[in-house]
Amino acid sequence: MYPGAHPADRTALVMAGSGRSTTYGELEERSTRLAHFLRESGLRRGDTVALLTDNSIHAYEVYWAAVRSGLYLTAVNRHLAAAEVAYIVSDSKAKALVVSAELDEPAEWLDALPDVGTRLAYGGAVDGFGDYESALAASSPVPPARQPRGADMLYSSGTTGRPKGIRAPLRDVDVSEGDNHLTPLTRSLYGFGPDTVYLSPAPFYHAAPLRFGASVHAVGGTLVMMEHFDPENALRAIERHRVTHSQWVPTMFVRMLKLPESARRHDLSSHRVAIHAAAPCPVDVKRAMIDWWGPILHEYYAATEGIGMTVIDSGTWLDKPGSVGRAVLGVVHVCADDGAELPPGEVGTVYFERDERPFEYHGDPDETRSAQHPLHPNWTTTGDLGYLDEDGFLHLTDRKAFMIISGGVNIYPQEPENVLALHPSIADVAVIGVPDEEMGEAVRAVVQPAPGAEPGPELERELIEHVRSRLAHYKAPRAVDFVDSLPRTPTGKLVKGELMRRYR
Repeated sequence: MYPGAHPADRTALVMAGSGRSTTYGELEERSTRLAHFLRESGLRRGDTVALLTDNSIHAYEVYWAAVRSGLYLTAVNRHLAAAEVAYIVSDSKAKALVVSAELDEPAEWLDALPDVGTRLAYGGAVDGFGDYESALAASSPVPPARQPRGADMLYSSGTTGRPKGIRAPLRDVDVSEGDNHLTPLTRSLYGFGPDTVYLSPAPFYHAAPLRFGASVHAVGGTLVMMEHFDPENALRAIERHRVTHSQWVPTMFVRMLKLPESARRHDLSSHRVAIHAAAPCPVDVKRAMIDWWGPILHEYYAATEGIGMTVIDSGTWLDKPGSVGRAVLGVVHVCADDGAELPPGEVGTVYFERDERPFEYHGDPDETRSAQHPLHPNWTTTGDLGYLDEDGFLHLTDRKAFMIISGGVNIYPQEPENVLALHPSIADVAVIGVPDEEMGEAVRAVVQPAPGAEPGPELERELIEHVRSRLAHYKAPRAVDFVDSLPRTPTGKLVKGELMRRYR
């Protein structure tokens, strides 16, 4: 569904910090006006609109304008460097670019952007860009007779290399007839509906925030968008807006769990479903969150590529700690390097089987082929490693690119990372393999100390012994480096590829 399918006076979106809001009627009219402007600017079905923005009400105006026009919407990470922004806008072949004038340093990336024929800026004037509000005011508010459904075309976060455009084929349906692939699942799995009040604390430009927010609009619920994540403000937003549903990444859980007790005292009684994904959640962290919030946590494993999805609720997870669940989209296969399927309990590459390949990497057929199974082209992977247990539940171990081989033994850095995640002296941690003449690679922890913790040899010994007390000694770091911060995306994903390149 789309905004015009819901009562015009119902709140579609509210910003958690400022309280600014928009109704479905306003979202319908403004996205329709922008759709007319894009059409009159020469864009046609299959073309791309790029959007560079902070979390803003206008973001979904642009999204719905693209989706009701048969266009691809490429939301660009606003934290990227100028050259990276220019690469994505150029690679996506965007014919229109919409930007927020409120970004911190617009001059930095404006000079590097490629030539795009249609440019608009909202929230203020930007040299070289037309005024967004003027463009809308001059366009018709009447929906066109034909509104072919478009889609998002997002770019991988680039944790292991250059971002890749993920382009799904457009379906030949009207915007009133189709939804994104998530909407039926959010209805059946999480009970999304008109009474849903959904808190989104992550940046709009990432797949889950963008797509789940669109699913909220598809069912007529209310999206509460945080300007940026803050652990106590997130709890405050649940209380103030009577949030029923929310979505998180494990780093957010860790930061909330480390709040002082006085900062946790908010009324969370409206909160029925807390969804989490995007990165593996340490068992101790998840168990602590269930103890605090109750059995309302729902985990899923998926990817921007849309290759498949597994889910698990709190009750099942307590019986299968560490699992990311069973498949609800696609069929899971775990395979060896030669493509042979592995029996339960054996670690291999995780593939999802679909009736047809759900995506391609835009302009990169070699990368697309590398994501396919060697024997079954409709089985695709993003490079994660894991195993299926006897009951068909998937357990992830790590990404293939991050596995450490030390003395011929495979070590999955996620294991020691999970052990260290809640240590009181640690604010953030990553475990990587570093070159070692004797062992090939050695396990090393890179730690951002918690406030008040004193980095040095004594803390290093304490952290190594902490891991050795809970895991096999060969999995423990042989050394600990202390740093001011670790490279993470705004959604909390560790950019481990960047960290590894520093050491290699």
